[in-house]
Amino acid sequence: MALPIHDVLPDLQAALRRRSVAVLEAPTGAGKTTRVPLALHDEPWLAGQRLIMLEPRRLAARSAARFMAQTLGESVGDTVGYRVRMDTKVGPNTRIEVVTEGILARMLQDDPELAGVGAVVFDEFHERNLQADLGLALALETQEVLRPDLRLLVMSATLDTGPIASFLGDAPLIRSEGRSFPVEVAYRPSRHARTEDAVAHAVRTVLPNSSGDVLVFLPGAGEIRRTAERLEGLPAHITVHPLFGNLSPAKQDAAIAPSAEGERKIVLATDIAETSLTIEGVRVVVDSGLRRTPRFDTGSGMTRLETVPISQAAAEQRRGRAGRVAPGRCIRLWAQANHRRRAAHTPPEMANADLASLVLQTAAWGASDPSDLRWLDPPPSAAVTQAQTLLRRLGALNEDGAITDHGRAMVQLGLHPRLAHLLLQAETLGHGAIACDLVAVLSERDIFSGQGEAPPADLRLRLETLQRLRNGDRPAPGYARYRVKRSTARRVLKMAAHWRRKRNVARRATGDIEAAGLLTAFAYPDRIAQHRTGERFQLRSGRAAALTRPQLLSDAEYLVVPHIDGSRRQARIFLAAPLDADALTDYFGHQITSEARITWDGDAGRVRARAQDTLGALVVKDGPLPAPDATAMAEALAAGVREAGLDVLPWSKKARQLQARMQFMHHHDDAWPAASDRALLDALEDWLLPHLYGHRSLRDLQQLSPTNLLKERLSWERRERLDELAPTHWTVPSGSRRPIDYSTPEAPVLAARVQEFFGLTETPRILAGRVPLTLHLLSPAQRPVQITQDLAHFWDETYFDVRKDMRGRYPKHYWPEDPLTATPTNRVRPQ
Repeated sequence: MALPIHDVLPDLQAALRRRSVAVLEAPTGAGKTTRVPLALHDEPWLAGQRLIMLEPRRLAARSAARFMAQTLGESVGDTVGYRVRMDTKVGPNTRIEVVTEGILARMLQDDPELAGVGAVVFDEFHERNLQADLGLALALETQEVLRPDLRLLVMSATLDTGPIASFLGDAPLIRSEGRSFPVEVAYRPSRHARTEDAVAHAVRTVLPNSSGDVLVFLPGAGEIRRTAERLEGLPAHITVHPLFGNLSPAKQDAAIAPSAEGERKIVLATDIAETSLTIEGVRVVVDSGLRRTPRFDTGSGMTRLETVPISQAAAEQRRGRAGRVAPGRCIRLWAQANHRRRAAHTPPEMANADLASLVLQTAAWGASDPSDLRWLDPPPSAAVTQAQTLLRRLGALNEDGAITDHGRAMVQLGLHPRLAHLLLQAETLGHGAIACDLVAVLSERDIFSGQGEAPPADLRLRLETLQRLRNGDRPAPGYARYRVKRSTARRVLKMAAHWRRKRNVARRATGDIEAAGLLTAFAYPDRIAQHRTGERFQLRSGRAAALTRPQLLSDAEYLVVPHIDGSRRQARIFLAAPLDADALTDYFGHQITSEARITWDGDAGRVRARAQDTLGALVVKDGPLPAPDATAMAEALAAGVREAGLDVLPWSKKARQLQARMQFMHHHDDAWPAASDRALLDALEDWLLPHLYGHRSLRDLQQLSPTNLLKERLSWERRERLDELAPTHWTVPSGSRRPIDYSTPEAPVLAARVQEFFGLTETPRILAGRVPLTLHLLSPAQRPVQITQDLAHFWDETYFDVRKDMRGRYPKHYWPEDPLTATPTNRVRPQ
């Protein structure tokens, strides 16, 4: 059958004869995945060499290889073969290899020249898979340095291909218009709170009014399972098939196989069905508009899965699935206005991924800094830094960022660096068997499915279950209520068997399950946690985490936590293993730091001096510090004073007045030292710290004299000048010495009863006559009847009104008609 891609194959062949790079843009269904490799494998420049096609997904890789082999009338493994994780079908005559999951990067690491390979094709590049970006960066360097004859072809369905063509040095850009039938799009936002309810309702609604198979897009396996439950009871000729990455190959093949005559099927798929795969007979697409994507948090070092809206480009990819063989329908379960607000394209995986594997690969390539390579989108610097920190902790990189021998051994395993380190360390300790099981358990989904409550977090229970299943036994009675997901368990056992074969471990070797905690700690040294109270633990990073409910692990002194959610406040622990305290110090002692910790304890109001061994935020060992440094103790006490405030000192009225007088002088002449509370707190090291030696608590500070401490800030000459320029008291005409209030430094206050000022014509002044005192002229009840800095004006203009009012209220007091000739007094009547 002629496909749209056939129209542009001659242009593509001609472009690759002229240039070593090319970009092909063709919509989903055009036939690029299965027709392009076959069209190129007889090209003269490829004579005797292989073509490698990088496919993002295992299911698509197997399906594409199978289809191309059938087109040639051969079996997979003859001219066309594939390499995916734990499954390889290639032979001595294989000319086209479809590969996935970092296999291209490992091929380049093993042979940077790619001897015997004439072309590398990057399929579905619009998905911006991390491994595709890495593979392209390495292949470009191979082409530039070692193999200028190596052809590189980038194929994309929806990506804006102009920038990638420009990135490849203005590579020839070939476009296939494609061919599809019209697809009617309907936007039907749902009132259902749960995705599976909305999808099931839409499917049941569309079935009677349509023909052909139905393809449903859901974010993950959980929603697929729950939707399938809600679709039970359909007519017998309609079958429901799940389709997601971790499904067994047989079930995946059943989902994409054509329906038998007179039958219909509903395929419940993740975004695995957006591109590459051809599902025959689909006439209806029901799109939830959601996808599950991993997001790496550089702050916590953890990856969490988030459900997010798909991009407009992904929505178009999904819509196109309904128009492959006939006119179709697409039901979008969101509003059209919402659609216009969605991102145009799906962001590259590079932007939100854990980059530990990528950084290790680039270091093995010889680039200690990934930015030394050419990237369409450079790796985010924060994620690169976090990855380098982890890899140094695992011993894969040295301090300069160069790969170590241990790091090279990790690369050869093709595992995530954490698990590769676990496996290598375990083998040196004789724990190879249990390590292979652990790698399998930590690589797949949980084999337990809780019935109404989450299964216990203990990793050892999973390992014990695997051993029993391997030997044909039933799960142990103690946790039989947690249903074992058989399909997941089979995948885990298959992976464990794969690693046991590769590492020469006997198939039925049991190993020590109790070593799980130590081995997991090798992989996750940053996830070691210390018990706090109940189910609460503290991670090495300082973050809080907790088990979901009381269980055996609740009493563990230390845990290693490989599976934890990304909650900001208190993360939930889903998978963990206990770690013995002795094992922690024996194997992680080089990461433990010993230090004298002299800190302020605000609750107790004293300095604590402890000798502590710490692993990050975890205190592994704690005891009293026998001879604490005197300066550090004094500085910690000063920090306590700064935290608590100056009121912790034994202030007297005299001391506070001295402080205010000094601040008054600073306000009018900044050559004098500032003495406000804020200024004194900022300068604690200058005036208070020298007097804190030998003290440990706030109670000890009661022995100090703030008055003497403040005086020490002044020279002898300034102390004398202070008494002269800013006196503590002023003698009023009655003969009384009244204190001056300096709490407002720009306007000090002198307060006394009106009668005490009789005969005084000028306002008193201080600071060598520069600053008038603010007079508070008081009534017999000590309340101000006038506030003034112009006493003469008060006698002339205001006194007579005050006298009139005061004589009626206080008749026993002296209210003369002429205050300037009257005798001042501080009594009721003059003697």
